[in-house]
Amino acid sequence: MALVRILVDGYSLLHNWPELAPGQPRHSAAARDELIHRLTLYRDAISTPITIFFDGAGAQPGTPAALSTPEVEVLYSREGHTADDMIERATHRFGAYGEVLTVTDDQAERDTVISLGGMASSCWNFIQTVENTLAELAEDIKHHNRQEHHRFKRRK
Repeated sequence: MALVRILVDGYSLLHNWPELAPGQPRHSAAARDELIHRLTLYRDAISTPITIFFDGAGAQPGTPAALSTPEVEVLYSREGHTADDMIERATHRFGAYGEVLTVTDDQAERDTVISLGGMASSCWNFIQTVENTLAELAEDIKHHNRQEHHRFKRRK
């Protein structure tokens, strides 16, 4: 089965990726925005939709809702619910359409996702995958631009 969606525990990933918004608190809007931006670039490179879940209780009061698209959804849990609750429900619902990958460092949550038929990744492994993919994409773009530059010069 093909991978149909990546489900990300947003704060778990933020806590493990200090290079995003250095010097900013992990729950800050700047850190969340940088995470969303980086995962949007990753989604563009791999074409697999991503849903990022944040515990609503972790967001500062008055935090504006991030813009979501079908390709990169950003969801906050309601009061009395957690991001884990939402991840488990999404894993169950998307499972009928293909493989679902959940990214979290919560071992109990990874076990639950696997018991629901999903796959799980640690944050560290996922960060390495994202960074490698984005580095390869940057190199491919650089190579393509060099070729186009040389091709353009030959036409003159």
